Amino acid sequence: MRWSIVIPVYNEADFLPQMLKSVTSQTTAFDLIIVDNGSTDGCIDKARAQLADYQGNVTYLQELRPGQVYALQTGIAAVETEFTAICDADTYYPPHYLSTATRLFDSKGVNYVAACAYLRREPFFAGLGSIVHRLLVARILPHQNHTSGAAQMFRTEALQAAGGYDPLLWPYVLKDHELMHRVLKLGRQIYHSRLWCATSDRRVDRRNVRWTLAERLTYHLTPRSRQHDFFYRFLANRFDARGQRDTVLRERNWVVA
Repeated sequence: MRWSIVIPVYNEADFLPQMLKSVTSQTTAFDLIIVDNGSTDGCIDKARAQLADYQGNVTYLQELRPGQVYALQTGIAAVETEFTAICDADTYYPPHYLSTATRLFDSKGVNYVAACAYLRREPFFAGLGSIVHRLLVARILPHQNHTSGAAQMFRTEALQAAGGYDPLLWPYVLKDHELMHRVLKLGRQIYHSRLWCATSDRRVDRRNVRWTLAERLTYHLTPRSRQHDFFYRFLANRFDARGQRDTVLRERNWVVA
């Protein structure tokens, strides 16, 4: 077994079944690690029932400290395979997702420590310009992150050597970018036109879970030698002042009370 998929879960009864259907349709075998981050909507019990006849290895973990960063830390610590895929409970992964990443890792060599998918939305051609732009930017700025944490895969040795997700180091949103900042000190990343996944668009209001345009531009314009200062002296202070800690991801602003 070369792959593990880690899924942090918090109250995902509406999305998790379809997501699990997509990952269990992969053409590549994997260990599945589901981390319950304090769910109260019965989604974990439903997942157990859905996966009861699944022939692959499934591990259920519980992490009661609130925050996706804690759930991911717990899940990654349990990985024993060569590669780790971080997946979100509201995202669709095509059957070739892991097999494509495997071929890319094997063809590029051990110096490539991360494979990153782009996020595809339907209709496909409507977002084609955005996809081309993202792949082009990834080529121009290879030392930066250009995708969601739901679309990141790693050589496990490099992921763990970099410290994985660390709530003491980065308890804020955009933790996928901060993690990649550390991982890419150990090697390079791969983007490819065939490596994609499709996330839901349920979070219409993203103001509490993202950076500003000025912060994003500063990120892209900051040289690699100053990325440390960008994250830990600049962005962390701004996120802290705005209350943009990782726990804001638990807010369900798409749910009608």
